Amino acid sequence: MPADLAVIGLGPLGLPLAQAAVAAGMPTLGYRTGDESGSLSPAELRRMLSGGFRPATNPAELGRVRTVVICAPTPRGTDGGLDLSQVETAARALAEHLRPHTTVILESPVHPGTTEEFLRPLLEQGSGLRAGRDFHLAYSPSRVDPGSRDFTPANTPKVIGGLTPACTESAAAFYGRLTDKVVRARGLREAETVQLLETNYRHVNIALVNEMAVLCHDLGVDLWDVVRCAETKPFGFHAFRPGPGVGGHGLPQDLTGPAGRGLRMVELAERVNSRMPRYVIQRAATLLNEHGKSARGAQVLLLGVTYKPDLADLQGTPAEEIAVRLMGLGASVSYHDPHVPAWNVLDRPVPRADALYEAVADADLTILLQHHRTYDLQGLSVKAQLLLDTRGAAPLGAAHRL
Repeated sequence: MPADLAVIGLGPLGLPLAQAAVAAGMPTLGYRTGDESGSLSPAELRRMLSGGFRPATNPAELGRVRTVVICAPTPRGTDGGLDLSQVETAARALAEHLRPHTTVILESPVHPGTTEEFLRPLLEQGSGLRAGRDFHLAYSPSRVDPGSRDFTPANTPKVIGGLTPACTESAAAFYGRLTDKVVRARGLREAETVQLLETNYRHVNIALVNEMAVLCHDLGVDLWDVVRCAETKPFGFHAFRPGPGVGGHGLPQDLTGPAGRGLRMVELAERVNSRMPRYVIQRAATLLNEHGKSARGAQVLLLGVTYKPDLADLQGTPAEEIAVRLMGLGASVSYHDPHVPAWNVLDRPVPRADALYEAVADADLTILLQHHRTYDLQGLSVKAQLLLDTRGAAPLGAAHRL
């Protein structure tokens, strides 16, 4: 069966897109750019294969589709900027086989200007074709909410910005097969900047509420009650909640490098959020001291080590730094997570607690880092000697909240 679509990059951005396309009845090729972290259960893979999905290893197959979406990861490089090496690999593989009238869309998180100034030359030089004349080129910010049951590709609007109006319309026609609503941006840079704003909005607001958490603890104020009350305001407020740090695949971008002008608020937000693991350690050590125990030699159990609840994704999880710092204090660290059967920190395996309630009862301190649905916090709080709740999920009075 010939494919309509090729998704390049089968990580946390590309895999959900491929799944949505197959579910919409679109024969789809999947092409990996590297060691991507996206994964499927055997049942999910069987459903996709039976629905028209086909993994591709030969880049020549990329030239046989009408639409190509590049979802290659752009992790942070050694200079602090975005590493575009996998986008470049994807572009070079595609360019050799790019045919006229193909629609090429970039979904990878990038700085404004990347699609036109970085991707376009690679495609044109490698193919001999011209973007906007021989093939369509567009950008659409990925809007994936991993693990969400409420927001799917079908009910999440897609923003589209093309090199030309015809490019925009071609990309809009493709996404119109997947989603209920397509929003047209004025151009490539506007669409790229939508991604920038959405990602930074999350990080800045998390930083604000993280600072409020520290302040409220010092003042003896219950921040979680403050947020509960504040979110009843029907306008001008959107509730964010504090936590032990920020993980995931959406990196904050202050643009200092490529744009020459930094977003100072984003830079500050990143500093605030990156301090939260240290704050958790400070609170943990204080709790132990208040109960006549030292961090050195203490048995500390970490509950939930993924970056998001009910997912197996460890990308950027603050649990790693927290474990490292606890070990540095001389604590004996173990963990429990229903989604993570094995976990290494500093290239060493962290002991996994299989009997959860017994492990909680034995630990000098239990730290809830991620609230998975399977955790009965009422029951766990009864068993725990000390419970530090970084998510505000335990019943009021049952734990020490962040």
